[in-house]
Amino acid sequence: MPKPIELQVLLPVHNEADGIAHTIREIYLEIASHVSLEFIVCEDGSVDGTPAILRQLSSELPIKLMTNEERKGYSRAVKDGMLAQTAPYLLCLDSDGQCDPRDFWKFWEARDQAEVLIGRRFTRADPGFRRILSRLFYMIYQLFFHVSVHDPSCPFVLAKQPVMACLAIEMERMQQGFWWEFTARAHLHRFTFKEIPIHHRPRVAGKTQVYHLIKLPGIGLRHFLALFQIRFQRKH
Repeated sequence: MPKPIELQVLLPVHNEADGIAHTIREIYLEIASHVSLEFIVCEDGSVDGTPAILRQLSSELPIKLMTNEERKGYSRAVKDGMLAQTAPYLLCLDSDGQCDPRDFWKFWEARDQAEVLIGRRFTRADPGFRRILSRLFYMIYQLFFHVSVHDPSCPFVLAKQPVMACLAIEMERMQQGFWWEFTARAHLHRFTFKEIPIHHRPRVAGKTQVYHLIKLPGIGLRHFLALFQIRFQRKH
């Protein structure tokens, strides 16, 4: 009789043909020998051959593949994946390979110590302009929410199914800032946090699909306006 699935690993994927197979296999080889897992892969309108690669992988590995011909965006892809969770625990990671799956064991060992376990990237392998703008936004963000988390946009998160389901249904404001919103809403629900240091690596392949320099001012403005909306929404 198959062992019940303890953990699902959620990966939103858009145009990651050069690296997605390596990323998924690396996670599987690190975790699956000790924890029964299934991937939830939310493929989001890729046009570079990613869907075919994922279909092949899903014939070899335990993957629940959710595909979309038209792009719906990172936040919607992650939200849909969270709502598809059936296992007791959900691990959320980005699909670019920047998060080291070897850090998972620190999360798993601490899984009963808080309701939301979130990574903290002490050294980010991102371009300097992105790190600077992220830090500036963090200072504004804390004026609104006073969250006891140092890296609220970190895409390395582990939580139980009831927590993920509760937060997923509210996620709607930050189209490119999912984890900023997720952390704010978790804080407003008074869920407990535990930060865990993680390694942050250069991308396995390719370039970022969202945070291009030319797009950052517009993204920042939309994020700022979303902060007001989230606070207003929670007051009523």
